[in-house]
Amino acid sequence: MGTGIQSGQTVLVTGAAGNVGRSAVFTAKERGAKVIAGVLKTQIQKAASIGADQVVATDDDSVLANLRSLDAVADTVNGATAQKLLSKVKKGGVFASVLGAPQNAKDYPDIKVVPVYAQPDPKTLAHMAQAVKEGRLVIPIGMKLPLKDAAKGHAAVAKGGAGKVLLVVNAN
Repeated sequence: MGTGIQSGQTVLVTGAAGNVGRSAVFTAKERGAKVIAGVLKTQIQKAASIGADQVVATDDDSVLANLRSLDAVADTVNGATAQKLLSKVKKGGVFASVLGAPQNAKDYPDIKVVPVYAQPDPKTLAHMAQAVKEGRLVIPIGMKLPLKDAAKGHAAVAKGGAGKVLLVVNAN
C-alpha cells in the first residue's frame, strides 16, 4: 500500500468499493490496522461486505467533519475528497495516493504525502490471488469473455460502466 501502516493504526481508504481500494483495505487489515472504507453514499451498502471496520460516505461533508484523526489515508480518488481528508491526518501521519498529491498538500507540511506505485512482486500477487480464491478478497468482475472476444471487452470498457473485464484463455 505504501503507507507503512502498522497494527493498531487507523487508516481511511478512499474509493474502497473499487478494486484498488478493496486491495488497499485487504492489505491494511492484514497488517492489523483499523480500516475505514471511504465510499460514495450510493456505495455504502455495497461496501459493507469488503471487510473494513467502518464505512463512511466521503461525499457527505458532515460525515467528514466528524471523522477522528487518522494515522493514514490510502487515496484512490484525489480531487476535493483528498483535499478534505488531508486535514484529518495526524501530524506525522501519511497520505498515500495512487493519483498524486492533493492540491493543498503544501498546506500540511507535517504530513508525509507519498505516491504509491504498483511494484512487480510475485509473492504478493500469489498471496492476493490465494485470498481471492479463498474469498477473503473479492474483486468484482463486470464481464467475463473468451480471449477471442477481447475487442468486445475493450469496446465495453471504452464506453464506460462495464466494470472490470476478465479475459479467459480457452484451454480446449
